[in-house]
Amino acid sequence: MALKYSKYILLWIVGIVLMASCEEQKEHTAPAVRDRDSASMMISYGVNTLISDSGVIKYRIVTERWEVNTVRNPSRWIFEKGLFFEQFDEKFHVQSYIQCDTAYYYDQKRLWELKSRVSILTKDGLRFTSQQLFWDEANHELYSYVPSKLVTPDRTLEGTYFRSDERMTHYTVSNSSGSFEKSDIAGSGDTISSAPDTVKAAVRPQVRPTRKIQR
Repeated sequence: MALKYSKYILLWIVGIVLMASCEEQKEHTAPAVRDRDSASMMISYGVNTLISDSGVIKYRIVTERWEVNTVRNPSRWIFEKGLFFEQFDEKFHVQSYIQCDTAYYYDQKRLWELKSRVSILTKDGLRFTSQQLFWDEANHELYSYVPSKLVTPDRTLEGTYFRSDERMTHYTVSNSSGSFEKSDIAGSGDTISSAPDTVKAAVRPQVRPTRKIQR
C-alpha cells in the first residue's frame, strides 16, 4: 500500500517539475514589422530603359538605382542615386534632357518631383537650373517655387517662381531679375515680358553718358 502511494507522490512531483519547466521556456520571436511602407516591390541597379506612353516611346531613363514602392501612400518610384531623363517627340527626336541628384515619381498622380542640382536643356538651347522642379505629366506643365535660373540664347532670367509648358516654349518667371532685350520692355507679347509683377519691375534702362565735342 505504501508503495502505491509512493508512486502517486512520484508522479505528482514529476508533473510539478514539468509544469515549472514549461513556464520557464520563452518563445523567441522577431519584433513585428510596423513600418510597412519600408518594403519595396522592386529595386533595380544600372538602369537604362525606354518608356512608352500610349504605345509611343517618349522617354529614356538612366539611373544607378531605381526603387518602386507601391506600399507607401502615395505610391512612388524613387531615384536616390541620380536621374538622367531624355524626352522624345513623335519621330523619336530628342526634345530635351533633364538631370538631377534625386527624383520621385508619384505614379497615381503622374507627378515628378526633381530635387538637388536640377538641370534642363532643350533642343532650342534653353537651359534651366534650380534645386527643385515639379513636372505634372497630366497637365503637361513644369513649375518651381524656389530660386531658379533660365538662360536662353537672348536673355538670362532668375526668379523665385517658374511655370512652363513641358516643352518649355511658353514660360513665366516671377520676382525675377536679369538681362533683357529692348523688345521685352516694349511689351511685344513675349511670355517673359508679360510675366506678372516681375520683369517690368526688374528692368532698368541704361543711360549712356554724353560726350562733349571740343571745338
